[in-house]
Amino acid sequence: MNASSAFALLAVFASVIVPGATNAQDNAAPAHTHNEFSFTAQGPYERVFPLFGALEEKKWAEGWEPQFVYPTPARDQRGMVFTTEHAGRTSTWTCTAFDESTGYVQYVYVVSDFIVTMIDIHLAKSGAAETHVSVVYQRTALRAAANEDVAHLAKGDANSGPEWAEAINGYLARVNKGENVSK
Repeated sequence: MNASSAFALLAVFASVIVPGATNAQDNAAPAHTHNEFSFTAQGPYERVFPLFGALEEKKWAEGWEPQFVYPTPARDQRGMVFTTEHAGRTSTWTCTAFDESTGYVQYVYVVSDFIVTMIDIHLAKSGAAETHVSVVYQRTALRAAANEDVAHLAKGDANSGPEWAEAINGYLARVNKGENVSK
């Protein structure tokens, strides 16, 4: 048996022991994406900032149901930990920054053996009745097999600005009209 035949046999053997070992995707580096969007929330800063806490987000984000691990009872603060379910996967979240004085909120969440996502949110007063909101999503696949999912999620991230603006501004408009908006 010559060297090239031995190498070919070894490659076949390796793919039996390690399924997909010869798949080019397995040799790819895990993907990382970065997307940003901004919008103006039609409400004063003091009313808008709290809406970016996991608990308060329930007021404007359809289907958002975080399950708090810490603190109990649930409240929005730096260090909160909660889980969410989406498409049969559990995400574990933590809030690493929740600072109303600087307008900075940051979340990091992990879908085990799949993706890590970091969300940076910056808010700034824009006159007495408006708040400027900037959001940055960074996603990293934990393995190359998640690269397509990261790319798909990143496309959604890039287009989320109008959706967030509509949801938050719709909520704020209902509050301003005095409608009952509690969930």
